[in-house]
Amino acid sequence: MELFHLCTLCAILIISSLYLLRLLVFAGGRRNLPPGPRPLPLVGNLLDLDAHPHRSLARLAARHGPLMALRLGAVTTVVASSADAARDVLQRHDAAFSVRSIPDVVRACAHDQHSIGWLPPGSPRWRALRKVCSAELFAPRRLDAHQSLRRDKVQRLVDHVARLARDGAPVDVARLVFTTALNLLSCTIFSADLAGLDEDQGTSGDLKGLIEEFTMIAGVPNVSDFFPAVAPLDPQRLRTRLSGVFKRLHAIYDEQIERRLQERAAGEPPKNDFLDLLLDYRGAEDGHGFDRQTLLSLLMDLFTAASDTSTTTVEWAMAELLQNPSSMAKARAELAQVMGSKKEIEESDIGQLRYLQAVVKETFRLHPAAPLLLPHQAETTTEIRGYTVPKGARVLVNVWAIGRDPEAWDDPEKFMPERFLETEIDFRGKYFELLPFGSGRRMCPGMPLADRMVHLILATLLHRFEWKLPAAAEKNGVDMSEHFGVTVSLAIPLKAIAKRT
Repeated sequence: MELFHLCTLCAILIISSLYLLRLLVFAGGRRNLPPGPRPLPLVGNLLDLDAHPHRSLARLAARHGPLMALRLGAVTTVVASSADAARDVLQRHDAAFSVRSIPDVVRACAHDQHSIGWLPPGSPRWRALRKVCSAELFAPRRLDAHQSLRRDKVQRLVDHVARLARDGAPVDVARLVFTTALNLLSCTIFSADLAGLDEDQGTSGDLKGLIEEFTMIAGVPNVSDFFPAVAPLDPQRLRTRLSGVFKRLHAIYDEQIERRLQERAAGEPPKNDFLDLLLDYRGAEDGHGFDRQTLLSLLMDLFTAASDTSTTTVEWAMAELLQNPSSMAKARAELAQVMGSKKEIEESDIGQLRYLQAVVKETFRLHPAAPLLLPHQAETTTEIRGYTVPKGARVLVNVWAIGRDPEAWDDPEKFMPERFLETEIDFRGKYFELLPFGSGRRMCPGMPLADRMVHLILATLLHRFEWKLPAAAEKNGVDMSEHFGVTVSLAIPLKAIAKRT
């Protein structure tokens, strides 16, 4: 093991020296980049970043401008930090920046070669995956058909919170919302729950724990992404660790697929869920279906993205409302007025809950689940605003900074849902001031489901229960510090006391 680390260190030093020489020789070719902080030898601007890179990059952009260039290790990185700069990247030059810059860790188990999130948009596999998800999983008619399923999962959440309320026990908001979102998706895909709201046991606990482990490993800063030449060595062993997580998750998904194939072979009637549709899919161009690796990668994408982002948004919304009692009171008053004596909220009621919708928008503005979205890469050398973005550069859109831009928002650090009551701005990719799901051809395809789930869960929790902080936390309020990873969540999970109304 010591020999391995010694060899790794020597290789890093040799490659780093060669890279430094390359910088000195080819420095003249890096002219006309957007403005940015002066890079140091070898490490570039890595020391300008801290544990919360979205905040570090926002501070740098305040000095250097909304389109900014940095050198993070060996990688030229361009960051868009205003609505106009985001529009340049995601709309005006969408074709040039639609390819992903692939983090080394997602190359585990060749995930990047089969994943809808990382495949190039021109590939037949990406088009087929995007089409089947958009048309058969997230299309309005499909979402409408699954309303009763979402209602059932949310009612189970209510019943569980009610039991905790009777006992005076605190509610771990993120854990319960995560499990609810996970079961909603598993029933939509497999027609079966894969997680439990009570004590995690067996496969349910494994799945939840593995998804959490995935988000933890994938969120660790990786030297391989800053110095791609050393990536084959996997110096932090992150790709190796994630390969183990993938294999265990794949085993869970494989079990569901094999069970379905056996049921079909036995002549059992189809369940007509998303798994049946995926197994029956045949491409119009070649008549071929999805191979097993593509199915597993798609399931990975769906379960990790859908459960994590919705959970993060609901938890931040509840934290902000507990910190802002007047906003909590307005949201609950609106629910009482619109719902009257009706207990169960239908998705059709959400359109009448304008203040609740404003709360969700304000949460997306202040706390986008993925503050830097997924990284883009310049497929060709492109000119933006008179500056040159070189081919191969990594391109980030700092939607966290855009949401707190004082030129776009009055009093941007304040939680104030009222700002959205007199504006048409929404989060569906048209308005670049608010981009929690991105925009353009790489916009998150799961946005329609997340939209429905976040509003329904949040509205139900606020309508059915009164909320307060535990006595120990009431004096100091909610700890709003962040944990940066695949998503940005509360560093200390929110726990609150519910009282049934």
